[in-house]
Amino acid sequence: MKASITFDRLRWEEKALADAASSTGLDASLVDAKAMVFQVSKGHRELGDIVLQRCISHYRSLMVTRAIEGAGVRVVNRLSVAEVCSNKLATSIALSRAGIPTPRTMVAMSSEAVESAAGQLGFPLVMKPFSGSWGRMVSVVRDMETLQALVEYKEELANPLEHMYYLQEYVKRPPRDIRVIVAGDRLVASVHRYAPDGEWRTNVARGGTSKAFKPDSELKEMVHKASEAVGGGILGVDAMESSEGYVIHEVNNTIEFKGAQSAVSTSIPEQLMRYVASCARR
Repeated sequence: MKASITFDRLRWEEKALADAASSTGLDASLVDAKAMVFQVSKGHRELGDIVLQRCISHYRSLMVTRAIEGAGVRVVNRLSVAEVCSNKLATSIALSRAGIPTPRTMVAMSSEAVESAAGQLGFPLVMKPFSGSWGRMVSVVRDMETLQALVEYKEELANPLEHMYYLQEYVKRPPRDIRVIVAGDRLVASVHRYAPDGEWRTNVARGGTSKAFKPDSELKEMVHKASEAVGGGILGVDAMESSEGYVIHEVNNTIEFKGAQSAVSTSIPEQLMRYVASCARR
């Protein structure tokens, strides 16, 4: 079977996935999405039996996935999954509907409504963009003065999406969070992520470090439910340990796993490509 791995920045992960493909029975090619041209209604069978979509760009990943699916080629992850995971509000709604504990979340549709939303959550709180990764533009807001300064800044940005506001409660947790990598119904790797000195965000892209651990049955069940809630596939489920138990705050679509791989003995890229191969066979 032939597979394509699309990307718009060739990282360690994409190279590792391509190297691991042969052990799963896939003949995988790396394809730069920036060079792709699609003719609507054409089959584009040169992409093979299945495509693993790995673009970093938010809009390019969605458009590439839509175009490939429109050509009749299966994509991991599906467009419906990518659309939910790439929008924090959509993810929060999906998790809430599935009965999965998440941080309390408020969405304000204008700068005038932000103070009311913050008042209901209480300080400190976390302000996040509706889409994004690597912890970019995620801020801890500790008081009303800081909130007003951030809102004033965001109102000057050209993107109208920045003029609406996604706020979450600040969860008091140990100095770490949890990343579980999922492929279908299999938990591939589970790591605690620790922030570097002077930073509260645990993203590996910001210097965070990872340490493997064995999840308990409660966390396993929550991770499986979260994966199912967004539509399944290859996902990174992020959780925190609160005083009332686990809460899941994000489900990520195009995951980086170099940090997690440094902490576990199993080959993450091989496990992910085995899942892609199983999808191709179905």
